[in-house]
Amino acid sequence: MFVIDYKSGLPIFEQIYRGVVKLGAAGAFGEGGQLPSVRAVARELGVNPNTIQKAYAMLERDGVIYSMPGKGSFLAKPEAVLEKRRAEALAQLRQAAREALDCGASPEELAKALEEAAQPETPEKEEKP
Repeated sequence: MFVIDYKSGLPIFEQIYRGVVKLGAAGAFGEGGQLPSVRAVARELGVNPNTIQKAYAMLERDGVIYSMPGKGSFLAKPEAVLEKRRAEALAQLRQAAREALDCGASPEELAKALEEAAQPETPEKEEKP
């Protein structure tokens, strides 16, 4: 269910956090769906259960999931998860735009890049030699 990139500079708990938000926004857990247990995820990924618990605690703190003692962790309302993901994406976009401007990109170049990014992806045709 979750994929961990060990070569990424992103901590494992942050990758789990983002994975839950992404899957929740995509509806993978269903409304109010139960997340896998901390031990099950730790076993599946081969990581320390404390790492998974840290990610789940952060998710609960941010209102993405809620826990019921003895029952497990459940996804909060999908709208809340989607809004969380949307806010994070916009923050990343703002940061990337600032970096591009700092590197000399013009506002027109940024607008064009954003317009291109908003276009639906089409499969590229293979060029024959």
